[in-house]
Amino acid sequence: MAQGLEVALTDLQSSRNNVQHHTEEITVDHLLVRRGQAFSLTLYFRNRGFQPGQDNIIFVVETDDAVYLDSEPQRQEYVMNDYGFIYQGNKNWIRPSPWNYGQFEEKIIDICLQLLDKSLHFQTDPATDCALRGSPVYISRVVCAMINSNDDNGVLNGNWSENYTDGANPAEWTGSVAILKQWHATGCQPVRYGQCWVFAAVMCTVMRCLGIPTRVITNFDSGHDTDGNLIIDEYYDNTGRILGNKKDTIWNFHVWNECWMARKDLPPGYGGWQVLDATPQETSNGLYCCGPASVRAIKEGEVDLNYDTPFVFSMVNADCMSWLVQGGKEQKLHQDTSSVGNFISTKSIQSDERDDITENYKYEEGSLQERQVFLKALQKLKARRFHGSRRGAELQPSRPTPLSQDSPRSLDVPSLRPSDVVQVSLKFKLLDPPNMGQDISFALLALNMSSQFKDLKVNLSAQSLLHDGNPLPPFWQDVAFITLSPQEAKAYPCKISYSQYSQYLSTDKLIRISALGEEKSSPKKILVNKIITLSYPSIMINVLGAAVVNQPLSIQVIFSNPLSEQVEGCVLTVEGSGLFKKQQKILLGVLKPQHRASVILETIPFKSGQRQIQANMRSNKFKDIKGYRNVYVDFAL
Repeated sequence: MAQGLEVALTDLQSSRNNVQHHTEEITVDHLLVRRGQAFSLTLYFRNRGFQPGQDNIIFVVETDDAVYLDSEPQRQEYVMNDYGFIYQGNKNWIRPSPWNYGQFEEKIIDICLQLLDKSLHFQTDPATDCALRGSPVYISRVVCAMINSNDDNGVLNGNWSENYTDGANPAEWTGSVAILKQWHATGCQPVRYGQCWVFAAVMCTVMRCLGIPTRVITNFDSGHDTDGNLIIDEYYDNTGRILGNKKDTIWNFHVWNECWMARKDLPPGYGGWQVLDATPQETSNGLYCCGPASVRAIKEGEVDLNYDTPFVFSMVNADCMSWLVQGGKEQKLHQDTSSVGNFISTKSIQSDERDDITENYKYEEGSLQERQVFLKALQKLKARRFHGSRRGAELQPSRPTPLSQDSPRSLDVPSLRPSDVVQVSLKFKLLDPPNMGQDISFALLALNMSSQFKDLKVNLSAQSLLHDGNPLPPFWQDVAFITLSPQEAKAYPCKISYSQYSQYLSTDKLIRISALGEEKSSPKKILVNKIITLSYPSIMINVLGAAVVNQPLSIQVIFSNPLSEQVEGCVLTVEGSGLFKKQQKILLGVLKPQHRASVILETIPFKSGQRQIQANMRSNKFKDIKGYRNVYVDFAL
């Protein structure tokens, strides 16, 4: 009988395999392979050579690629691309903010694996946790909970207070690498601070690093429906000022992730893109995470499918009800069925353009299908409220509440009466681009659509707005008296000076102007509002010469103070995967009014291919003047 083989050495051929599996940017020292693709290894035997036909070697391998994308351009974008854009601003002024995902940077894979080991799931039951790590549904929920720190020592602390003195203003970040490395270096202490786009960007880095196709999604006018009735209630006083301290809000924009995966836990047809939201808003199975929720289930109103689908449905498709609060009483102004969920955006595949994917989430606003899906979701939520919880099977059952047509919290959809039809319309129009440091000029346009004279009294106000929908106190008010002949249109010009708004502006640079009009001798009221985002001039970046791996490269960064006043504590940060080993910080000190300057940075690119430089400048007056430049790095000759 032949002597059995004894393995002396195994060569995992890490360098060759990692190149074929597109993981060589992470490491070539250790074997790192992707699911569903062949790899090679060599066995060396101690006692004798391998004899074909006589010796048998059996490998037992289990693979199930539940996250396979069959499109190579999509794989390149959603797994391999290490930079991108996160869309911010408002639906009338959408701007791309550059971001360095850096999933292949040094130590990031180790930090991502450490993140899994720090989760409550692993800490509680490591054997079960490790056994489930092959499931993208499971692993995405673990990562989602670990990106925020509400339940554990997760990566980021959220802060929406406008007070960031003991950490970084969320608007200052331009990449995930610095955040993840800081979390690791401090013994897994949460990094201060993040908001929705930072949570989503860091989650994108982790998921792409783990090989799960992921993209970052922005939803403009995003609903946050706390009571599960698919209605966002907004309250105004008689000056047109929106009132704070309300449970429901409409975020000016909200950012989450989509991850591509099979959903064997759902009926057929609901795999593909799944929503995951790491921003800590509500709990799911006792932890602050959200998803994965099937995008198709959201579009079809299948809010009874796991996970957290009702909450995501409300973010893109809730109705908005406006109420006037006066003398302790609430008067319904109007119901808007299309104001929530607009211009749902993500970066295009292998392009710097924006993709509008709203149609993936809902049928066209105003269509019969959209209303049918809304009513279907509403009925499912009614049934679930009576049989269990509002948010999937995750919350404790709540007591059913009687439904009333006139209740602001009603699950029924109130219908507008004929008397609610407005015969006078109001609309805001910007007269000049709203640039930071300059006066804001706009007009209130009034149109009489009736055959009768109309006397209007219009209360106007302006207040800063946080991007999560919470208002700051008003800083500007006016009263207009407008007389309109039949079919007449008039414009009432308004101006808010820089000195009036500068000290009241939030980091988000959002100003909400509102007008509440009423006709003389009539109880009817007309509400109109507009959100203005003030813009900064971008940082300009010039690459001086050809970019070649391992060859010195000079980069010029041009920046300016856009204000007519001196700014202090100016700091410029510059980063870019494959171009800089770590984030660069340049202390600029004081910048005089309208002053323009530049700096030259020297670096040595260490990775070839398409790269991106991201830059941000902050001061005591502003936090997020940004810029970017794409760079193609050639191989060394």
